[in-house]
Amino acid sequence: MQTLHRTGISEEIKKLAEKYGKNRTSLLPIMHELTAKYGRITDEMMQETADALGIRPIDVYSTVSFYTFFNEKTKGKYIVRLCQTISCDMDGKSKVARQLENELGIKFGETTPDGLFTLEYANCLGMCDQGPAVMINHKIFTKVTPGGVHQLLEECRKGKLDKIADMGSVRLNIIKSGPILDNKETENEGLKKALAMSRVDLIKEIRDSNLKGRGGAGFPTGVKWQIAAASKGEKKYVVCNADEGEPGTFKDRILMVEYPHRLIEGMTIASYAIGAEYGIIYLRAEYFFMKSHIEQVIEDRKSANLLGTNILGKEGFNFDVEIRMGAGAYVCGEETALIESLEGKRGEPRNRPPFPVVTGFDNYPTAVNNVETFVAASLIAAKGAEWFTEHGTEKTSGTKLMSISGDCANPGIYELPMGVTIDEMLIMAGGTGAKAVQVGGASGSCVPASQFDRKITYEDVATGGSIIIFGPNRDMLEVAKNFMEFFVEESCGQCFPCRKGNVKILEGIKLLEKGKCSTAYLSELISLGQSMQKASKCGLGQTSANAFINIIQHFGNEILARDIQE
Repeated sequence: MQTLHRTGISEEIKKLAEKYGKNRTSLLPIMHELTAKYGRITDEMMQETADALGIRPIDVYSTVSFYTFFNEKTKGKYIVRLCQTISCDMDGKSKVARQLENELGIKFGETTPDGLFTLEYANCLGMCDQGPAVMINHKIFTKVTPGGVHQLLEECRKGKLDKIADMGSVRLNIIKSGPILDNKETENEGLKKALAMSRVDLIKEIRDSNLKGRGGAGFPTGVKWQIAAASKGEKKYVVCNADEGEPGTFKDRILMVEYPHRLIEGMTIASYAIGAEYGIIYLRAEYFFMKSHIEQVIEDRKSANLLGTNILGKEGFNFDVEIRMGAGAYVCGEETALIESLEGKRGEPRNRPPFPVVTGFDNYPTAVNNVETFVAASLIAAKGAEWFTEHGTEKTSGTKLMSISGDCANPGIYELPMGVTIDEMLIMAGGTGAKAVQVGGASGSCVPASQFDRKITYEDVATGGSIIIFGPNRDMLEVAKNFMEFFVEESCGQCFPCRKGNVKILEGIKLLEKGKCSTAYLSELISLGQSMQKASKCGLGQTSANAFINIIQHFGNEILARDIQE
C-alpha cells in the first residue's frame, strides 16, 4: 500500500480513465485500482475522478459509499474479514471471532493502533462447505480454528501474506458429479457445433432443452436469448452473473475454478445466438482470488482463436470477454442492479420493464445469465436438447448443482437431477435426522422434516443451488436472526418496505429472544413480511421475510415464551 501524495494523483487518475474507457462505466475499475494502491478513496480522488470522467463528484461519492470494499477512511494494511453468515456461524465462527479480538486487542470495526490490521465481519464468502472462512485483503482461508488464528496473523506481520498461494486453502469438495461435471473433455465441441448452425436453429436447440436459469429465477434461457436476438441495437452484450452472494451457495466458485473454459465457451455461444460482440463477467469482490486464473483462460482462448476476430474461421463472428469486479453488495446478484453497478452506479435495482434483453448495459440489449446456465448451455450445444432432457422432470429439465452445507457429514457440491427429494439429498449428504432444510439460501424456503418428501424443482421448491441443513438441536430462532441481520445489512435501502420492514422484523426476533413478544405482535410481523413480498421493488425485499415466516409457522412452539432475558 503506497503513501498518498497530492502531486501526481490527477495524472494517475487520467491515465486510469484512459485505460478503462473514460466514461462512468470505468468508475468501479478505477476505484478498485486506487483502493489497492492507497487503501482508501479520498475526497481529492473522487473530485479528480469526476473531472476525468465528466461526471459530478456527488455521483462518484454516491457510488463509493454504496460498496463495502471501497474505503473512505484509512484502514489497516491487512483487512481481516470473518464470514458471519449462517454456515460459518454454525461451524464455530463465534470462537474464531473472539480469538481474533484477543490476538489483535481490538473489536470488530476497529483498527490496531499500529495501523497494521482492521477487523471486520463480512457476509457470505462462498466457502459455506468449509467454514469458518476468513478473508485477508483478497486471500481467503478456510476451516480457520481459534488455534490457527495466531499463525495466520503472524504470516501477515512477517509480510508473507502475498507469498501464500492463491486458492491454496480453498477445497473443491465435489462429492457427486453428473452429466455436467463429467463432460470436461468435450470443451469447445459445443462452440464448433453452434457455429455450424444458424442462429435460429441454435436458439431453438436451447429452447427445446427447456434449460431454465440456474441462478434461481428459473427464466427459460432460450426465450431470453430469442428476445435479445430480436431486439434492435448497434451493440449487444452478454453478461455473466458471477456475483454468487446467496448464503449457502458456492457451486459457481467450483465451476469458475475447474470449468472456466466451459463458462466462456457458453458465453461465446450466447454471443453468436444473439449477435453480440462484447461479453462481461461480473465477478464478486469476494472471489478476487480467482480473477487472474480466469484472465489467463481468456488470454489462452484468444491465442487459440476461440475469442477475438473471426472466431474459429467464422467470418464476421467477433467476440471478446473482460472481467469487471463487484465491490461487495449482495443486491448486485439481481440482474438490473448488476447492470447499474457495471455502469458505475449504486447497485440499486431498476424498474422493469424495460427488461435487460431490450434495454440493458449502456442501454443496449443484454443477455444476463448465471455461471451454471452458460456451462449447461455449452453442453446442450455439444450434445443436443434431448441429451439434457433425459434428466429432471417434465417441466424442469436437466441436473442442478447443489451447494450443501450445515449439519451434515458430507458438505460439498452435488450434481443431482431436478426433481430429487429433500429426503434423498439428506441421505447422500449424511444429514438424516435434520429438523429443517433451508432451500434457496437466506431468501429461500425453510422446509420442516414433515415435508422432506418435497422435490427440488421450479414447480415445487426452487433453488439457485443453496441447501443448508439444520440438525435436531439447532435453534431455529438463531437461524432466523442470522438471516434477518444479513438482509438488514444488504438491503440497498432504495424502497421503503425493504428498508424499514427488515429492521422491524429483526427487532421482533430480538424480542422473541428475550421472551417478550406477544402472539398478536408476532402476527403483525408476519403480516408485515407478507406485505413486503408484494410491495418491495426487487427480489431482495420480496423474499427476505420468507425464512422468518416459514420458521414461525413450523417452529413457533419452540420459539415463543422463552425464559426472559435482559
